[in-house]
Amino acid sequence: MATVQELLRRADELLGDPGSTSDAAAGRRDAEILLGHCLGKSRSWLYTWPEQAVARDGENQYFQLINERRRGVPIAYLTGEREFWSLQLLVNEHTLIPRPETETMVEWALQLALPTDARVLDLGTGSGAIALALASERPLWKVTAVDASAKALGLARQNATRTRLERVDFLCSDWFGALARQRFTLLVSNPPYVDGDDPHLREGDLRFEPQTALVAGEQGLADLARLAQEAPAHLVDGGWLLLEHGYQQAAQVRELLQENGFSEISTRQDLAGLERITGGCWRAE
Repeated sequence: MATVQELLRRADELLGDPGSTSDAAAGRRDAEILLGHCLGKSRSWLYTWPEQAVARDGENQYFQLINERRRGVPIAYLTGEREFWSLQLLVNEHTLIPRPETETMVEWALQLALPTDARVLDLGTGSGAIALALASERPLWKVTAVDASAKALGLARQNATRTRLERVDFLCSDWFGALARQRFTLLVSNPPYVDGDDPHLREGDLRFEPQTALVAGEQGLADLARLAQEAPAHLVDGGWLLLEHGYQQAAQVRELLQENGFSEISTRQDLAGLERITGGCWRAE
């Protein structure tokens, strides 16, 4: 039987570019994550027990995943998990992979001066990442999450159970379609905002993620425009709308919010310094 160290060395040869330090480091990270997943161990365990023998079944499973990774399948889909806001969430091909830049929206939402019993709506919840992160930090908020995909909602409900946040309500809805005249204190959304002709759709993880959760018409602005237009009918006086968007769309989203009666409009940058989240407050006349 091969040892942990031997398996990682073989995976390095398959995943890393020896001519690129960054690629080699990324390949080693992927190799460690996948081996830890197969063995049910942490990466630190792998460092501690490099001479530990690995059973043949584990080795076969490992190299099946390595080959899938070489094909470009995202690590999160291979392990079925991704951490977001310290929550370990299930992910699959029916949902976007939660990303660190979206945590900027969670941070902003938590900084708003909202009432203790705020009603919050997450539009297009996917895996439930934003809704569950907010619920984990504000136990008294009434959080509702909607998605048009029944399969995505099924996964979000699993994540709610997994994180013991079953108090979040999940509802199948095409944006505000099933919400009638309900109003909320805060609306948050990471909608589709990628132009269908964007070459990034043919690169990296985006090749494997659901296109319906990524692509929007009108150069990626269609869903952002719809949310900005329909949000006022679902906000209480003084309520907030926060939208994630592409790093080149911030000015256009600010204009959309202004056109639809929002004030206190601003944009926040993600960890990479890119304009990523735009929000505004809506006040009844």
